[in-house]
Amino acid sequence: MKFQEILFADTANGPGFRVSIWVSGCDIHCPGCFNLSAQDPTYGCDFTENTINEIITHLDRDEIKGLSILGGEPTFIPNRSAVTDLVRRVKSHFGDKKTIWLWTGHLFEQVKDLEMMKYIDVCVDGPFIEAQKDLRLQYAGSTNQRVIDVQKSLKEKEIVKYKEN
Repeated sequence: MKFQEILFADTANGPGFRVSIWVSGCDIHCPGCFNLSAQDPTYGCDFTENTINEIITHLDRDEIKGLSILGGEPTFIPNRSAVTDLVRRVKSHFGDKKTIWLWTGHLFEQVKDLEMMKYIDVCVDGPFIEAQKDLRLQYAGSTNQRVIDVQKSLKEKEIVKYKEN
């Protein structure tokens, strides 16, 4: 897997200060996508063991609330193994002390059975739809996208919207 960028104190993609990673490669290609370069799976830096270690080191800071995974497309088939390994290791290391958020252009119903979802706390799902773009939305780009509490949704077998504490 390749990644485009890592921010170690991001405040735009989830609550609080977060470590955010933009993975490369996308199979959706939403018209009006703000991150066209990340659609190319060969764009950016190699995702390695050192990348995971660096992310975990930065997550270990008290002011960091969690990890956000964006793209490109984290659930793109070539990204699944590396993203699953990353989220599994973050949860193993931090448990519930750090939250993991994931943005996908796929509907939750299409990706809920992926192994990575066992470790994701919040999923922002759905393709970006330019005609439904709304800059007032806190975590989504268009009104069709949902901010989902993944673990409650998996447990209750229905979509449960995320509510900030």
